[in-house]
Amino acid sequence: MRTIKIFDTTLRDGEQSPGVNLSQKEKVEIALQLERLGVDLIEAGFAAASPGDFASVQAVAKAVKNSSVVSLARSVKKDIDAAREALKDAEHPCLHIFLATSPIHREYKLCMTKEQVLEQAAEAIAYGKKFFSEIEFSAEDAGRTELDFLVEVAQMAVKNGATVLNLPDTVGYLTPAEYAHIFKYVAEQVPDLGKLRLSAHCHDDLGMAVANSLAAVEAGVGQIEGTINGIGERAGNAAIEEVAVAIETRKDFYPAATRLNLREIARTSRLVSKLTGMFVPGNKAVVGANAFAHESGIHQDGMLKNEATYEIMRPELVGHDRTNLVLGKHSGRHAFRERLKDLGYTLADEQVNQLFVRFKKLADRKKTMDDDDVIALVEERLDDSAEIFSLEYFHLSYGTQSVPTATVRVTYKGEQVIGEAACGNGSVDAIYKAIDRVVGVDVELVDYKIASVTHGKDALGEVFVQLRKDGVTVQGRGVSTDVLEASARAYIEAVNRLFVRLGHDSRPAAVGAVAGASALGS
Repeated sequence: MRTIKIFDTTLRDGEQSPGVNLSQKEKVEIALQLERLGVDLIEAGFAAASPGDFASVQAVAKAVKNSSVVSLARSVKKDIDAAREALKDAEHPCLHIFLATSPIHREYKLCMTKEQVLEQAAEAIAYGKKFFSEIEFSAEDAGRTELDFLVEVAQMAVKNGATVLNLPDTVGYLTPAEYAHIFKYVAEQVPDLGKLRLSAHCHDDLGMAVANSLAAVEAGVGQIEGTINGIGERAGNAAIEEVAVAIETRKDFYPAATRLNLREIARTSRLVSKLTGMFVPGNKAVVGANAFAHESGIHQDGMLKNEATYEIMRPELVGHDRTNLVLGKHSGRHAFRERLKDLGYTLADEQVNQLFVRFKKLADRKKTMDDDDVIALVEERLDDSAEIFSLEYFHLSYGTQSVPTATVRVTYKGEQVIGEAACGNGSVDAIYKAIDRVVGVDVELVDYKIASVTHGKDALGEVFVQLRKDGVTVQGRGVSTDVLEASARAYIEAVNRLFVRLGHDSRPAAVGAVAGASALGS
């Protein structure tokens, strides 16, 4: 099986996306994550473009140890010298030289003949060979270059010592069949082409960058170039994660593999999105929020019976946690019942059916139903009159130079007053730890939300908390002009519901142990 090298240009071509400007620190952070991902070559930038780009290439070269670090350079000596200086500390340096070859570029951009292009490229590669053992030459706009001239370019690259020949679809113009034909044709016409590695670099102007890259794999290339999340000039580059996962998923079709640690894909995508400010669309393949989400009732039913019915790869493959069966107006009873089980509710069929009717009515008014909505539907059925604990009093000691300490006094079943104190990382944390001591049960705080109910300086604050214990999840709500009081009341309400759900109808041991505590009690 062939191994396809991955050449990532997120830090160079990706940064050319309009509005993206990565700092040196951010570039190093992304580069180290690309190294963890297992990328073979990381194009860190264009060293001769600016002092900032030079410094970034230099910093990445020093930080990265296991991947080859690449600098782009025009086919001129000063660019090559800048790349050499920037990459001098790299463990595995690589020089990437480019020169346009298409008729439109030769005539209007370069004002050069074919002979002049070949001569300048040959001189640049030969000069670079004095300092670099690894040199990639890119024939810019190869996709619109005459095939016979590309053959001459390939022969020149082999003769002058290039180790990689990149034939890019610079403007995203080609179809997969056309792009594959270019590589096959050049390989047939240049017997010595096996001395170097062929590389594919595709842009997405017509939405075919990934398809063209995969066509190049079929045609025998040994390297694919692209970016994380497909960012880049204009419509972007081929998305590395999509190409790699396609090769992995369709091993039956592509007799090839990459060295990528695919489980790092989701983490890498999130980092690049965060640092570049380029958000990933929900419907983006492999890494989009909806890539492993299902709302249709028919799809959800199939997924629950056999995941292969609607998923061709598992979310864990690329580092996602799990498949998400999204509850909404298209969801079916099967998915609703499974979500109730996941939240810790064991209900009779008739109860589920009644809840499902109410769920559908609510789903018609909302785009998406989250776990909070489902919990709220079920919790409405609880007997709230069975109040086990009620908040009597709390006191908080807090300052910028002191540890937050909370004292709480709680009534147990309307009879017994219990007091406790605790320290925490913040005021709310201290209050919650003190309440935990009172009730004698450690619970997991799953979620905490705060919102303003009214307006003005005396606005009511509303706090929602979600607690979990032994697979059972409940929520509580508290309202007050003091958000700390609202936080305490929400937590107490959730604890009461948790005790009802868990069947704690007798006094917990911890309550008995502190009963009548005089220091903090009445």
